[in-house]
Amino acid sequence: MTTEALRNGTQWLASAGLRPTRQRVALAALLKGDGQDRHVTAESLFASVREHGDSVSLATVYNTLRAFCDAGLMQEITVDGSKSYFDTNTGDHPHFFWEDDRVLTDAPAEELEISRLPGAPEGAEISKIDVVIRLRRT
Repeated sequence: MTTEALRNGTQWLASAGLRPTRQRVALAALLKGDGQDRHVTAESLFASVREHGDSVSLATVYNTLRAFCDAGLMQEITVDGSKSYFDTNTGDHPHFFWEDDRVLTDAPAEELEISRLPGAPEGAEISKIDVVIRLRRT
């Protein structure tokens, strides 16, 4: 990994007040080192960190992704009720889920229009709306 990627990863962690452990910095550098947003699974991030020669267990990747989400650095998008994807873009935006490849990408937010939502039950409030549009290649 480049020095710049490591520096950017460390700054990303610092922006959320997270301690920059070796494992966190390695994962943060892969996720935000080039300044681009990413959609990853724990397994894909684990494979990527191993390809870069870092020694991090899959359990550490899961725990670190959870810490990043808890700190507000990432958001978790669950597809099919069991598969989680993690997005470094924490702003409200819709996603495309490419069923053939099992890949999650951003969808153009400016093209999404939700005109009405059902009211929340008494004693509850809507905290977030996730929009995942499933696609199949033709």
